Amino acid sequence: MPLLTVSTRSRRRSWLLDVFASLAALLLALGLGTATAQTPNPAVREVQSLLLRGDLAAALARTEAADVRDAELRFLRGVILMDLGRDADAMRSFASLAEDFPQLPDPWNNIALLHDRAGRTDLARLALETALRNDPAHRTARINLGHIHLKLAAQAWEQAALSAPLDSAVQQRLDAVRALLRTTSPDR
Repeated sequence: MPLLTVSTRSRRRSWLLDVFASLAALLLALGLGTATAQTPNPAVREVQSLLLRGDLAAALARTEAADVRDAELRFLRGVILMDLGRDADAMRSFASLAEDFPQLPDPWNNIALLHDRAGRTDLARLALETALRNDPAHRTARINLGHIHLKLAAQAWEQAALSAPLDSAVQQRLDAVRALLRTTSPDR
């Protein structure tokens, strides 16, 4: 099951609003103030406009032409790379951003999504815990950590089932968690 899918234009707009809200939080965490967060620089507005039109290639090109010190555009670049399925590039982008701005939770949340997408659930958990150490109130990271805990629970019960059949109560929990995981995916 793909972790990050955008199947309709309205869902893309909803997802983009979440990304834009993350950008505003990013600005606040960088100490750039609420006025800046509400009126992003022209390059960010341009990339946002390109994303709303669904032009990922042009949005990516615009982020690559930007100042490498611009945390907002670097974050958007990583998100675009994720959408394009260029996970290794996205991982490098978010890791670099996390190294340059270690206090930010958002790069760690996206690093976790990439780890989870690649089946590295334990690394996803560690990245989300880092995000939450940076910002204990980061709602998206907390929600994603809950999703990861469900996956870890299912993995533990599946491992236990290899050595002996599970009792009916544990099997029911495992079945319920599997059903829940089929209907949900982590948030960005």
